[in-house]
Amino acid sequence: MTQLNRRQMLSQGAALIGTAASGLLVPQHALAQSGKIRVGFMLPYTGTFAQLGVAIENGVRMAINEQGGKLGGREIEWFKVDDESEPAKAIENANKLVQRDKVDVLIGTVHSGVQMGIHRVARESGVLNLIPNAGVHIATRAQCAPNVFRTSFTNSQPTMALGEAMVKRGHKKAVWISWKYAAGDEAYEGFKESYTKAGGTIIKELGLPFPNVEFQALLTEIAALKPDAVACFFAGGGAAKFMKDYAAAGLKDKIPLYGSGFLTEGVIDAAGPAAEGVLTTLHYGDGIETKRNNEFRLAYAKTFKMQPDVYAVQGYDTGLLLIQGANAVKGDLSKKGELYKAMEGATIDSPRGKWSMSKSHNPVQDMYLRQVVGKENKVIGVAAKALADSGAGCRL
Repeated sequence: MTQLNRRQMLSQGAALIGTAASGLLVPQHALAQSGKIRVGFMLPYTGTFAQLGVAIENGVRMAINEQGGKLGGREIEWFKVDDESEPAKAIENANKLVQRDKVDVLIGTVHSGVQMGIHRVARESGVLNLIPNAGVHIATRAQCAPNVFRTSFTNSQPTMALGEAMVKRGHKKAVWISWKYAAGDEAYEGFKESYTKAGGTIIKELGLPFPNVEFQALLTEIAALKPDAVACFFAGGGAAKFMKDYAAAGLKDKIPLYGSGFLTEGVIDAAGPAAEGVLTTLHYGDGIETKRNNEFRLAYAKTFKMQPDVYAVQGYDTGLLLIQGANAVKGDLSKKGELYKAMEGATIDSPRGKWSMSKSHNPVQDMYLRQVVGKENKVIGVAAKALADSGAGCRL
């Protein structure tokens, strides 16, 4: 053996020993299974939507804890970033989880503007993104992606159920009013489609800039138009003020008020007597009298010392979806094809009722007709069974 060949052999042998020591000869499948699954929350933990972010995280953790606190048999390492409901920081914050923390799953978020930043990062990086609230259409329509799944709704889904319910109750002429921004426009899309299809006529569409809450001039116009009913999209503090102003203008007892369920979700106390009797459509309600929902509500209240809302349910269902996917691949989330197939075919046994995933990765779910009675959104019927978003433009 020549001196050169001896040196080559020694060099190659050392390299092989070093490679084995470093673990690079271990099969990739074994490597994928060796560590904890890294799950990142990108949710609002401060500001207006802080309570929503906490409810979503509570729901996710509760679902996973019910399964022993593991995903597909693997332990979990949790990471959190406060998105501050600030779209301008969305890409930077999402990259903290994806690039810095190397999460396997990114759960977020509430605000549709922030979601678009997460969506860009998810599409570019390929990280699994589960959307527990934000209803922006494009995420499961024209920019749908194999690694993005929503467990909540699209902005137009609740109002797609509203139109027929109103016509069935004899309201054939309506005025629509909402903030003029993406969520308001997308909610109107659903209402317009369902109401006109059911035989109703929208005699006027009224709007004001988000988050303006000076409603008086528009309420005066509604009084003059004398519609059979008013339909709207507002949420949060603005929704409470709208209902109070609507009642103060003398319209509450003359023209029935309807809305997307977020009109009354979480703001009944703030709106006070003005909310009483208001009718809304949403995929969840306080009074769904099923064993599944009753057990969920009791367990949530015991665990977190508060009553669950729609946001807690959406977080819980996000956890259930992730569990089904992880169990199907025995915790190996690198098997993306099998993981996505399992999640696409999942049926979620939810407190809201069983739902499945559409081809564009959005829930196909029942929408309930709810009426404010006292301190709760009482379910008085099913406004639409197994309602799916159109998924327009999605190419999965």
